[in-house]
Amino acid sequence: MSEPRKTPLYKKHHHLKAKMIDFHGWLMPVEYSGIIPEAEGTRQNAGLFDVSHMGKIMVEGKTAKTFLQGILTNDLDKLSPGQAACGLLCYYDGGVIDDLLVYCLEEESFLLIVNACNTTEDLKWFRDRQLKGATVRDITMEYAILALQGPFSQAIMEELAPVQLSELRSFRFMEEVKVAGIDCLVSRTGYTGEDGFEIFCSPGDAPSLWDALCEAGSKEKRGLVPAGLGARGLLRLEASMPLYNHEISREITPLEAGLHRFVALDKEVPFIGQDALQKQQREGLQRKLAGLEMLQRGVPREGYTVEFEGKEIGWVSSGTYSPALQKPIAMAFLPPEKAVSGTEVEVIIRGRKYPCRVVKTPFYRRR
Repeated sequence: MSEPRKTPLYKKHHHLKAKMIDFHGWLMPVEYSGIIPEAEGTRQNAGLFDVSHMGKIMVEGKTAKTFLQGILTNDLDKLSPGQAACGLLCYYDGGVIDDLLVYCLEEESFLLIVNACNTTEDLKWFRDRQLKGATVRDITMEYAILALQGPFSQAIMEELAPVQLSELRSFRFMEEVKVAGIDCLVSRTGYTGEDGFEIFCSPGDAPSLWDALCEAGSKEKRGLVPAGLGARGLLRLEASMPLYNHEISREITPLEAGLHRFVALDKEVPFIGQDALQKQQREGLQRKLAGLEMLQRGVPREGYTVEFEGKEIGWVSSGTYSPALQKPIAMAFLPPEKAVSGTEVEVIIRGRKYPCRVVKTPFYRRR
């Protein structure tokens, strides 16, 4: 068995005494000061995440857009250079291979950011189906990515970058931006529910960029904290964002996960899985993702059973205690008629029934 890979920031994590884990073949920090302090620091001030482990795939060529139109659920005709979008890669039956971000660099050039756990499978899926005139390259090791999230993220970035980032709208990006004198691609997306940026740079420049962001984040009571995978997972659940193998998977379709806005069922170029998803939409969903808030103490976890009037009706896909809401929360798959706000159900925790209520998502919205 091969040793896990290290990101260019491994020595920084080691110096900060982060707790490291093997995360899908990468040695990654799960926490530094603690999951809850890091999550609260991101919500209140700013959090800095190393997400260099994410897969990076470049698709280029005269047929690149046509190729991707036939393989991704979103409509790339709506993307112009400088814009990014969320999309999904599906099997023929509508199950999900992966969720990803698509960056339109040029009309014939697209950068895909995919989950680390799925990079190998995604690449094979692309290469087995690529059109003549399109190239598919794995560039995962060519870039490091730092994610800066939280209310002070723009102030921190503007101290280091000579551009007006207030003009960079959500799901837009800029190339060749100097951040602390380092050439970067800067995008404004996120996976925490907070405003923030993803900063792409060469691996060799990543440690210097990390130091510059930490220094700028320590000024003027900005309170930047290094944050690990644990805080990232908690924040994404509070923001009700899907996690692969939890809310979407080989067995769970985008429609069941409530991701209709990322699925263009009517686009001219049909994508793989489109027929199956159209059929599912016509016939109606048998299950639907819903938010739950606990009415008593007790933390729901992945895989726990959900009951209604003593009958099993679903299961928890993700659950935790939310420091932002100061209560336990969960996402769960339920029959559509039960996935209605206000419906009271029960989660089975270690053999005991705990009452909870279906609520609207996202659980957390930034002000």
